Amino acid sequence: MNCEQANQMDMVDYLSSLGFSPSKIKGDNYFYLSPLREEKTASFKVNRSKNVWYDHGAGKGGNLVDFACTYFHCNLTLALQKIYENTSQKLSSFHQQKTRELLPEPQENTIRILSVRSPITDMVLNRYLKQRNIPRLIANEFCKEVLYQTGDKRYTAIGFKNNSGGYELRSEYFKGSSSPKYVTYFDNKANNIACFEGFFDFLTYQAILRNQDLPKTNILVLNSLSYFTRSLLLMEKHEKVHLYLDNDNAGRKCVDQALSRSKKISDESGLYKGYKDLNEWSVSFGKQQKLEHRNGLRP
Repeated sequence: MNCEQANQMDMVDYLSSLGFSPSKIKGDNYFYLSPLREEKTASFKVNRSKNVWYDHGAGKGGNLVDFACTYFHCNLTLALQKIYENTSQKLSSFHQQKTRELLPEPQENTIRILSVRSPITDMVLNRYLKQRNIPRLIANEFCKEVLYQTGDKRYTAIGFKNNSGGYELRSEYFKGSSSPKYVTYFDNKANNIACFEGFFDFLTYQAILRNQDLPKTNILVLNSLSYFTRSLLLMEKHEKVHLYLDNDNAGRKCVDQALSRSKKISDESGLYKGYKDLNEWSVSFGKQQKLEHRNGLRP
């Protein structure tokens, strides 16, 4: 690795590989507690578009190689070696992790997709959609009817496709997924993004907005909270980030992590306060409407 190659690496990603996260983000500027000295107020700035850093407290800055020389207290040759070693270790760890993710489950638990069709015509699946307060029009726009096999048995489920070709599978009696597992991202060429933990919350969001003339937003469905941290950089490329995560310990932990990173992130869970998630709130709200109508409380 030479200086030119090293300085082409993303400074924010490199700091992340060393274990440093920004305390706040303003546009292209990422502010950190200085990795070079002790401080209580974040004054170490990285301009991501220019890929340079400046430590206001120390009064010095430069490119990635300059940082490595200062951080490791070494000369140029050793700094390049340190950058290469650190990058190689992270890439090796990343590829090992991706390999584990893509490995098939043990044979007895393997889900094999047999067929995919649209619209969803199965009466049992449509009944389940009704129970979850999801309009059929919305479900058929984003989901498929999936026939899958596990072991020697075949089943039908509502399928929601991720960006790697796998499916989240749901029915009244089953919750699972086919490999490979990954997020689902809809790029609507918008400046804002809405992030959901599961696809039923996303479908609920679509149902709520279907009759409202609002600007489009990009959509990220995590399909698993394990993808939240690695998806933050994608979310932070937008001007505004709206989080619709579950009201549980795991969801709150992710929200707190995001809010500590950037002011452009907004926690929208107040909309369904007192409920586990957006879909549970919608189901409960729908039941209440029916009850009020039955009791003559609504026209």
